Amino acid sequence: MSAVSYDTIIRGGLWFDGTGAEPAVRDLGIRDGRVAAVSATPLEAGPATEVVEAAGRWVMPGMVDIHTHYDVEVLEGPGLPESLRHGVTTLLLGSCSLSTVHVDPVDAGDLFGRVEAIPRQHVIGALQRIREAGEGWDGASSYVEALERRPLGPNLAAFVGHSDLRAAVMGLDRATRKEVRPARAEQAKMEQLLGEALDAGFVGMSAQQLLFDKLDGDLCRSRTLPSTYAKGREMRPLRSILRRRGRVLQAGPDASHPHTIVTQALGSIGWGRRKALRTSLLSAADIKAIPFIIHLMNLLGGVVNRLGADFRWQHLPVPFEVYADGIDLVIFEEFGSGATALHLQEQAARKELFRSEEYRRAFRKDYESKYGPRVWHRDFFDAEIVACPDSSVVGKSFGQVGLERGGLHPVDAFLDLVIEHGTAMRWRTTISNHRPRILQKMAQSPHVQMGFSDAGAHLRNMAFYNFGLRLLKHVRDAERAGRPFLTVAQAVHRVTGELAEFYDIDAGHLRVGDRADVLVVDPERLDATLEEYAEEPVAQYGGLSRMVNRNDATVPLVMVAGQVVVRDGVPTSLVGAQRTGSFLRAGQRSSIPARAEASESSTASDQASLTATQVSA
Repeated sequence: MSAVSYDTIIRGGLWFDGTGAEPAVRDLGIRDGRVAAVSATPLEAGPATEVVEAAGRWVMPGMVDIHTHYDVEVLEGPGLPESLRHGVTTLLLGSCSLSTVHVDPVDAGDLFGRVEAIPRQHVIGALQRIREAGEGWDGASSYVEALERRPLGPNLAAFVGHSDLRAAVMGLDRATRKEVRPARAEQAKMEQLLGEALDAGFVGMSAQQLLFDKLDGDLCRSRTLPSTYAKGREMRPLRSILRRRGRVLQAGPDASHPHTIVTQALGSIGWGRRKALRTSLLSAADIKAIPFIIHLMNLLGGVVNRLGADFRWQHLPVPFEVYADGIDLVIFEEFGSGATALHLQEQAARKELFRSEEYRRAFRKDYESKYGPRVWHRDFFDAEIVACPDSSVVGKSFGQVGLERGGLHPVDAFLDLVIEHGTAMRWRTTISNHRPRILQKMAQSPHVQMGFSDAGAHLRNMAFYNFGLRLLKHVRDAERAGRPFLTVAQAVHRVTGELAEFYDIDAGHLRVGDRADVLVVDPERLDATLEEYAEEPVAQYGGLSRMVNRNDATVPLVMVAGQVVVRDGVPTSLVGAQRTGSFLRAGQRSSIPARAEASESSTASDQASLTATQVSA
């Protein structure tokens, strides 16, 4: 057999294939964007082969992020380096019923602006510029084509959002009125659009019932998302399409009405000729405010899956620490006085409200109400001020500040500081996933998916772009302490192959013939840098400073389709300039972008011979 040439050889790393199998030291040969060889003996480099020395490092498939809100950012910043630099090579758009497939620019701004804390004017501006340049789309298929015309950094897959469908078909005003139901023709149109999205390769549909997600803008400001107004008569046919086609429903139940959680889980069950409806529910979290709920969530998942469901909770496998500038944080939407404040767009109007004793009484009443479903623990003693023009309060909680100011109620101390300093006063708290033992239990649960990063949203509030690396750190730390809860191979599988298999996309594995989406990790640098605070401006949002993660030394190399997109933690010149990623269509093997493509005949014959002679497992 003639000598085989490779574009890249990754030499001597501990190779994980993404299936959960035990790792082994191997050389990987990459050619034409795919893995051409996995060998226990050294592979021979040709004159043009790049050799990556990976001894002592982990070589694994690029990670999959199943919950992002990059739908707007990807249009004008398609490289998406904040995910790439942490080893995420495939991500899903269209979460929480929100997508930009069908709605017009203004409605998209109203949908994304307040719910996901993405500046409304930039949402509208991006979509309008695309339309004016003649680069828009008129449906799911042309939306995919528009994405693939861009120099994508990572691979993309997508849900179509139910709020997107509903607003486009009914109009945003009618779609957000309790008394309005879709006419028969409107219902048929939503079903048609969903079918077209699935035909275009979308992984499914996302829906939302959570009632503290509120609209931005003026027309429908402070109404909940369109999807929350849908009743069973509307949803059943849409769910039936997903069930019949074997696609996924991502859903967010209404936490204030726990029966909706049970209803969503039971809806996943299949029996007889009826298929299980693959369901991914938001979200399993160890909430400080309701510490027992996480155990009920896991129990519910186990019960319905034993009854024939295909049900998973989405879960962030790290502490859910959030930051806020003044009162700008979505957790305040969950009670009346907080939502009243966020309804006001002008800071001056908010300050006038905060001075009102009547308003303060209402806020104190909401704050002291500790019963019923909620996300925020409502404890201002558990909220640290991290930046403020008044340096005397930095490092203290609002509760402490209140005590120092003559025994003020914590709410009054908070509102006084917001009046004094507005958004210049920055603070943080952890609302969930604070108990390491429970995080370990969730990481072991077969009813849980690792994800829910919210990448691309809540730009000033949180940063979980490196959630997969932080899971690996947790696993390695426990292993070193003699208290393992997962093997590294199992952890890799949880953030790669397991997710790709559930959503039926061509990602998450690193075997001969697979896409060469590769992450190389230095396990000695799975350290405290993964948890440090950092900020970086976002060009697509007018230079707005966004919370990010920076752990460059942990990630020596990231490849997408065999092209190096990150080296030593820093995105390469390819990112945003050349397309390395693809739109991954559900149920289909993906093509490699043209710049990395070789002839089909030579690739197929070489892979066949390599499989027989060079792969050693």
